[in-house]
Amino acid sequence: MQTLYKTVFFLVLFSSYQFVAAQSAMAKKEAQFYDIIDVPIPKDVVLEVGGLALTDDDKLGVSTRRGEVWVIDKPYGKSPNYTKFASGMHEALGLNYKDNSFYLAQRGELTRLTDRDNDGEADVYKTIYSWPLSGNYHDYSYGPKFLENGDMLVTLNLSWIGHGASLVKWRGWMLQITPDGEMTPIATGLRSPSGFVLNAAGDVFYSENQGDWVGSGRITHLEKGDFAGNPEGLVWSGDPKSPLKLKKEDIEEQSGLSLYEYSKKVPELKAPAIWLPHTILGISTSDMIYDTTKGQFGPFEGQMFVGDQGHSKIMRVFMEKVNGVYQGAVFPFVEGFSSGILRMLWGSDNSMFVGMTSRGWSSTGKKMFGLQRLKWNGRIPFEVKTMKAQADGFLLEFTKPINKKIGADSSSYQITTFNYLYHNMYGSPIVDQQKAVVTEADISDDALSVKLKVNGMRLGFIHQLKIPELKATSGEKLLHDVGYYTLNEVPGGNLQSPPIESKTGKNGLVQPKRVNEMPLTWVNGPDEKIVISTKPGLKYDITELKLRRKSKVAITFNNNDDMLHNLVVTERGEESVNKVGDLALHLGLDGADLNYVPDTDLVLVHTGIVQPETDETIYFDTPKFAGEYWIVCTFPGHSGSMRIKLIVE
Repeated sequence: MQTLYKTVFFLVLFSSYQFVAAQSAMAKKEAQFYDIIDVPIPKDVVLEVGGLALTDDDKLGVSTRRGEVWVIDKPYGKSPNYTKFASGMHEALGLNYKDNSFYLAQRGELTRLTDRDNDGEADVYKTIYSWPLSGNYHDYSYGPKFLENGDMLVTLNLSWIGHGASLVKWRGWMLQITPDGEMTPIATGLRSPSGFVLNAAGDVFYSENQGDWVGSGRITHLEKGDFAGNPEGLVWSGDPKSPLKLKKEDIEEQSGLSLYEYSKKVPELKAPAIWLPHTILGISTSDMIYDTTKGQFGPFEGQMFVGDQGHSKIMRVFMEKVNGVYQGAVFPFVEGFSSGILRMLWGSDNSMFVGMTSRGWSSTGKKMFGLQRLKWNGRIPFEVKTMKAQADGFLLEFTKPINKKIGADSSSYQITTFNYLYHNMYGSPIVDQQKAVVTEADISDDALSVKLKVNGMRLGFIHQLKIPELKATSGEKLLHDVGYYTLNEVPGGNLQSPPIESKTGKNGLVQPKRVNEMPLTWVNGPDEKIVISTKPGLKYDITELKLRRKSKVAITFNNNDDMLHNLVVTERGEESVNKVGDLALHLGLDGADLNYVPDTDLVLVHTGIVQPETDETIYFDTPKFAGEYWIVCTFPGHSGSMRIKLIVE
């Protein structure tokens, strides 16, 4: 996450004091409506959750990254009973239950586990279908999900060799497998597909994490023959079983287009239904689950909830189908879980089980693993319930009647459009950012909805909506005042929103503290040359560095990791580095343009965002005052663990 890449494999540790305080403040507000309840775990059980499934008698099955399956009796109470059902498997990152058997995807196979003698332990481990392994650490496998006909879907992660790669057959694909082991490849272009789900109509959606060819987290509707964007899986499109004939070499590495624009050139390419802006709404999209509780989990029946491993939080998605195309809006929902969220499952009491793991994939939740329940307490939060596209604006529906005076003021609504590039590089900055203008706000008689007329809507773009001052008639402000709508289509097919003249954004902004050329006054070169690299677990390869006062120093940051980082030197004291990390978190849409480095005197010098397997050198004069300074990565989520104490002597 950033996928298990960051969906599944890395991710984030936000532990600056200020960020924790800010997160706790929002979690405290959310706790007025939703309770996070720990499911007790025995001290001798390492429950690094990979999958969740309920049995017919309401016991909770949990598969783990350590290759075990545990069955928990009375998982809703204070004293649940744990039984080890199976062990010895290879990183089970999924789980399902049907016909008195558990089903799970290991790294190299789809397995059925059955307890024939009813002693509480599996005595049959049946391989339904197997696929080859490369030995690469990134060869994660997920699932299964059952189709109505009894077939199963699994998804296979790409390997990582400095970039995503399909080193063995069907890596980067979704596969359909019958109970008898017949396999049909369905779609490719997947990078790290740790989450996938079927809606009530039987349509399949999968979640993706930022990486090469993936500008930001996203959710895509997959149909047979679809290409979701990462071309590495296309190396197998020549196989007779492949449902598409598109070739890897058919995809340009640097198109200069968005994924939506490029999909107009390549019919097989499926544009995302939902974008989740990176670092703003998580960094490692994981599981997805539809609200099937019929109103027992709050006012969001039929909507989707999406977990994030790195940010230990859940988002909410309203999705609609316009002209046959899925799209919609994503909103913050609940944060503050104890570890990195990987799996979610409805309990029989309409609470949501949340299974978590963080080892190697750092998260804001500090525990290495965990199992919690999210339960609605019956109180209605004031939220934007739905956001629907119109030909000339958006129709918003609220969970409570709104203050008509504020709601009728068009200046109460702020809309910004932006996009991501579709290219082979790791991630993408926010590009083509532009303000839209709300010209009219027409409130319904019951004050539960408002029709916004908007100038500057753009097809293929993400539309950020902010309503910071709106209040309900009761006087309360929105619990979450921001949402992000992915606009692929408009009703009728004809966009009637007048354009707004484009203005130059901050791309290419000169940052004076990013000094990449040696100063001309350094006639004898630097006094010291330092090389700093990375190591697994969101860390630099050193924890302490000593330099002399008033020295000329060249630092080369070699990013040998498989995700984005920077290197920022901050003023003396932990308070300073904590503040810089917190400011970086709140840069919003401007973060990528600013290399996630805030404009503050607490920053002395910094690199830009350094891509994986690349480096950058910066030059600076060490401070004249001795003391303990800090070097930190301010990419959102990294500052808590990725630090070096800089001692100036």
